[in-house]
Amino acid sequence: MEPFNKLKSLRDRVLAVLDALPQDVQSDFLEDSRFRITLDDFVPGEGRNVWLACPGTHGNGSRCVVLKPRLADCREDFALYIIAHELAHAYLRNGGWGEINDPEAAADALAASWGFLKQTR
Repeated sequence: MEPFNKLKSLRDRVLAVLDALPQDVQSDFLEDSRFRITLDDFVPGEGRNVWLACPGTHGNGSRCVVLKPRLADCREDFALYIIAHELAHAYLRNGGWGEINDPEAAADALAASWGFLKQTR
């Protein structure tokens, strides 16, 4: 969680979401070297640097979750939802869930099943 050392509130929010995830989801993340959570380091006019793992066997690519620093300052329920939604994408490898084929709807549904309902800003 080194990138989050200067954003304690965001680090705490990420840890709260991770702690709420089912054990099998936590294990899935911990056992995959391609899984990573990092901060978006976008600088206007310069771009960003984000580490992504190379594709693995069976087309499994990176499972990098990139979070914006502003999640440290927004409403907590909104930030927790966004974090859970992005972790759901990583868990689902940006695919569907059950009968839900749309990746965005699937991530929303999975995040909701973890207790993080969709929020608006």
